[in-house]
Order: sequence, then C-alpha cells, then structure tokens
Amino acid sequence: MSEDQSTPCSKALATQVGGNHYRDCGIQPVEYIHANKLDYFEGNVVKYITRHRTKGQGRKDIEKAIHYAQLILELDYNKERNIVNGK
Repeated sequence: MSEDQSTPCSKALATQVGGNHYRDCGIQPVEYIHANKLDYFEGNVVKYITRHRTKGQGRKDIEKAIHYAQLILELDYNKERNIVNGK
C-alpha cells in the first residue's frame, strides 16, 4: 500500500506532537490503551509509567501515575466497599 493509501490512523500513530518519548517504544501507549479498552485513568497510568525514563520528568511522571492509580482506587473501589458497608 502506498503512503497515499495509508489509513488516517497509521498517519496519526506515526506522528507525535510535543516530543518523541513514545516513538521508540515497542508498542506506543495509545495502541496498548486502545487495544485493551482502558479508561482515562488506566490509560494515564500506562502513559506516565511508559515515559518516565525518556521524557526527562521521571519522578514527576511516577507521581502522576501513582495519582491516577489512587483515583482508580477511590472512584472505582471505594464505591464497592461503601455498598458492602451499607453507605
């Protein structure tokens, strides 16, 4: 298939706006997130963990990943616990 006939998705995956910290990944986070139907919070955990060594904001990216994981715990799992506890 010539480049003119490539899908819009392949062109979008080949383009990264604002750096190249995902381009060298074996699979880009967006591909993994989409293939596994992850939600916004889960996707951000994957995104920040994937880039923490390459973007130059390592500690900050790990803190962001932890924050999104904490949000998942609070928003998804506290509801279940509160229902069990009658709240």
